[in-house]
Amino acid sequence: MELTLHDRIRERAYQIWNASGRVHGKAEQHWVAAERQVLSEMATQLNATTVLADQKKPAPARRGRPTMNVRPQSKKVAV
Repeated sequence: MELTLHDRIRERAYQIWNASGRVHGKAEQHWVAAERQVLSEMATQLNATTVLADQKKPAPARRGRPTMNVRPQSKKVAV
């Protein structure tokens, strides 16, 4: 079961509250810190997914004449 964004932030805020010694009166600070962490993780996951999707895309087909990197050689005429 996937948690909603609110639930993920709530759980992270609870973890922060526990880690900070269960100090009361700092719920808003814990919530904001949790929100930053969860949103940062989500952005990182989204960027990683986007990079992987870009790597799987085939290269666009080239149109028109292919370009040549070599100069044409002048023909030698026998004398």
